[in-house]
Amino acid sequence: MKKRLIVLAFILPVMVCAAQEKEYSLEEKEVYKVVLNVFDAMRAGDSTMLGKSFMPDVQMFTATYDKEGNPILNQGSLHQFKLAIASPHDKIYDEPIWNTEIKIDGLLAQVWTDYAFYLGDAFSHCGVDAFQLFKTKGGWKIFHLTDTRRRDNCEIPDHIKKQKN
Repeated sequence: MKKRLIVLAFILPVMVCAAQEKEYSLEEKEVYKVVLNVFDAMRAGDSTMLGKSFMPDVQMFTATYDKEGNPILNQGSLHQFKLAIASPHDKIYDEPIWNTEIKIDGLLAQVWTDYAFYLGDAFSHCGVDAFQLFKTKGGWKIFHLTDTRRRDNCEIPDHIKKQKN
């Protein structure tokens, strides 16, 4: 009986974690692939690859605080994003994600995910990425992206922290 309890103590957490993992539908996988391409392009420093995920007139924003603590919404652009990615830099731009939620209704999809941004192995900031995608004849494309950014209260999963240490 004692051996069964010990075995159960090790197996139960694995079963709970497996139950929490979400299986994506085929359509959700297509949406997720577009979002993952953004992060792959960032790591590769490839602005052409990056551009394939976005509609040309994408709206991009960052919700954050100014130095006085006032909330601000900064507008960016795909052009600025591509320049940052393509400009030579010594450290890889890495943005692992987790807690990803995907919702789809017809031609509209939303992806909400936690992230941590690293310059090489050095932590920079964390937050949430909120993507809005539209299903074009050529596939899913991001037409709106807003992120939050903060340096404090970042609950980064241990498996990500371990990769960076």
